[in-house]
Parts: sequence; structure tokens; C-alpha cells
Amino acid sequence: MPALFEPVDPGVAKELARKVIQLADRYKERTGITPAFMEVCGSHTMALARTGIKQILQGHVRLVSGPGCPVCVTDQKQIDAMIEVAESENRIVCTFGDMMRVPGSKRSLLSAKTDGRDVRIVYSPLDAVRIAEENPDKEVIFLGVGFETTVPVLAAAIQLAAKKNVGNFSMWATTKLVQPVLRELLTVKKVKINGFLLPGHVSIVLGEKAYRFLIDEFRMPGVISGFEPVEMLSAIYKLLEIITDNRPAIVNNYKSVVRPEGNQAAQKIMYEFFEPCDEAWRGMGVIPQSGLDVRGKYSRFNAKKKFNVEVGEPKKTLCRCGDMICGIASPEECILFGKACTPLHPIGPCMVSTEGSCAAHYAYMRKDG
Repeated sequence: MPALFEPVDPGVAKELARKVIQLADRYKERTGITPAFMEVCGSHTMALARTGIKQILQGHVRLVSGPGCPVCVTDQKQIDAMIEVAESENRIVCTFGDMMRVPGSKRSLLSAKTDGRDVRIVYSPLDAVRIAEENPDKEVIFLGVGFETTVPVLAAAIQLAAKKNVGNFSMWATTKLVQPVLRELLTVKKVKINGFLLPGHVSIVLGEKAYRFLIDEFRMPGVISGFEPVEMLSAIYKLLEIITDNRPAIVNNYKSVVRPEGNQAAQKIMYEFFEPCDEAWRGMGVIPQSGLDVRGKYSRFNAKKKFNVEVGEPKKTLCRCGDMICGIASPEECILFGKACTPLHPIGPCMVSTEGSCAAHYAYMRKDG
């Protein structure tokens, strides 16, 4: 039986990169503009840097990192609140690994754990339900950070806790939705790009049709892409074809896993256990109906309602993570990057997360690296 994914000859990617550069240069010669595309997926941000695509296309295509890293877009006040949840006795806080080293105004979850707080890394929120069953004398809180890709499994955890009546389990949800933030970028931030490299993982849930509003409302093209070099280069080439022909379209370049209607079973469980809410985004403030919180019917599993957590206004720093998320700045334009802010001593979440633009830039694109 053949392998599900056959390896691609590197020569194919090299030839495709050459064609991308040729088409981009022709567009620039005709319009005087270097084409700019924004990726709105943290996995794309890291893959584009790790594979050398961003470096190869520099000067020909401007690839702008957008709000695709779930940890990075989380508002600082929410980060502080989640760390504060861990400070009380008789609590176990469960989280994905990326959250551990994200700096709060006072400290991180990792430093709280070092000081004796019970903070645990889990690979699934379902593990947190199991931990709650094993520790009935303690409150177990899962920190639910993520986009539509993550929400179905968050919903599954609440479903399991409800089914088993696990009363000491709850979730602090700070989930984000892609569609509202794209509207925010185009209407309020007025980001200057020619198209979107649309997220592969999120699109599995949402489907191709979810992005139709980009054409109908903004005449802004987008191409859904996978994560292999040939897939990403192919998506960029299709974006260049679209803007060259001046016929905006949404193209599904990831048809092996993305369907027009998306994953309807995942959508159903999402909205059975969560409901839309206003959500604060780093660098963008509160965007109406841009997040999901635990539906009222299941409010007993909502940690925000279960615990009285109050935090002050976050301390201000010179970190420009908020600007990077909006496509306003690049890592090299932050005066902290690579100096005061490094992977060992991060000041902002973009340097911590494995999907952060600063982490990608530091690892693969530093001028002195």
C-alpha cells in the first residue's frame, strides 16, 4: 500500500519558488508594488520561516504574520487572570505547554509551579477531566486557549464532565474566532495586504465557504493552504495569479482535508457547549462576538463564573507583540527583539509560543543568527 503522503522532490519546490519570484516580479514591474500576503495561522508562520520560504522570497513577496498564534493573541489581562487562578490552594491548573512560560505582569505559570502551585501540562483537555476525577478534593481548571481547531475538543471535555457529573472540573475559556478578526484587520486596522494565506487547520473545521465574505465585502482574495513547502508555494503562486488577473477569489488549495462546508460534526459540538462572546485581543482590544465562552446551560463548568478572580491593569512594556499580530511591525522592528527579549528570557508571548512570529524569526531569520 502506498504511503498517505509521498515525499516531494526538493527540486519541485525549488522550481515552484522560481516561478513565484518571476510572477511576483512581473506584478511589481506592472504596478510598482511588492505583493504582500498575510498568513493567519501560527503553523504557517513557523513553517514559512523554517523551510526558508520567507527568506527566499524576500524582496519579491512580502509575507506578513497575522493573528494566527492563539497564545500570542490572548489579551494580557486574561493571561494575568489565568495565572492568578493558579495561586490559590487546593487547585490544579491544567494547560497546554505553550502557556507555561508566557509572561504575566508579575510572573508566569512556570514560576508559579516552581513556587509550589499545582500546574500541570496536559496534551488534551480530556486529561484534565480525568485528573479532576482522581482528585475530588481539589478544583481542577483547564485553560482553554485556541481557535476553532481547538474548540471541538474543549467542548468534548465539558461534554465528558457533564456526562460523568465531575463537579470539580471547570474551564477558563479564552477562545478566538477567525472570521471576526479578519474583518477587524480589514475595517479597523486597514492592514495593507493583497491577500490572505488562509489557515489549513482552522479551515478543516470552518470549510471553504466560511471565507466568502472576504470577496463579497472586501474583494480580498484568499487561498487555503497546507504546510509543506510545495503546498505553501503553490498557494502563494495562486494568490499572485489572482491579483495579477484582478479577479478576487477564495481558493481551496488543501482539498485533501478541507471541504466546502467544513466539519459539520465539529461545528455542532462547538456551538452545543459554547456560545459567541465579545473577546479582547492583544493589540486590538475587544472585538464583538469574536470569541466563544461556555454556554450558559453549562455555566457550572465555567471557571470565570466559578471563581472570583480580579487583576489590575497589566504593566506596560516596550514589547510590540500587539503590532506584529496586526501586521504593523516585524520582529526586527521591536527594540527588545534578540536583546532583552530572547527565548530564554521572553518579554512577550510571540517569543514564547512555538507558533509565535518572534520565535520563528529568532530561530530562522535573525540577521545575526
